[in-house]
Amino acid sequence: MTAEPLASVAATIGGGFFGGMLIGYAIKKIIKIAAIIIGLFFVGLMYLQYQQIVATNWDKITDVSENTVSTFANATTGIPGFNVGHHTETLAITNFGIPLIGSLSMGFVIGFMKGKYVKAK
Repeated sequence: MTAEPLASVAATIGGGFFGGMLIGYAIKKIIKIAAIIIGLFFVGLMYLQYQQIVATNWDKITDVSENTVSTFANATTGIPGFNVGHHTETLAITNFGIPLIGSLSMGFVIGFMKGKYVKAK
C-alpha cells in the first residue's frame, strides 16, 4: 500500500483549508473597509443636509439601494454553484471533491472569524 493517495488527499485538505482561510480573512477586511467608506459617505451627506447645503431625497436613495441589492441577488443566481435548483452545484462538488470543499469552507469560516481578532504588531 502506497502513501501516494493519502498524500494527495492531505495536500487537497491542507491547501483547501489554507486557501479558504485566506479568502475568508480577505473578504472580512474588504467588508470592513466598504462599511467604513459607505458609513462616512452617509455621515457626510447627513452633515451637508443638516447645514442645508444639499437637499437629500432619502426615498430615492432607499429605492436605488434596494434595486442594487436585487440586481446583485439576480446576478449571483447565474453563477454555477449559487443556484440552488440547478444541477451544476452537484457537478461542482464532484469535480472539486468533498475534501477540498469541506476544508475550504472550514478555512473560510475560521479566516472570516479571525479577521476580527488579528492585530497588527
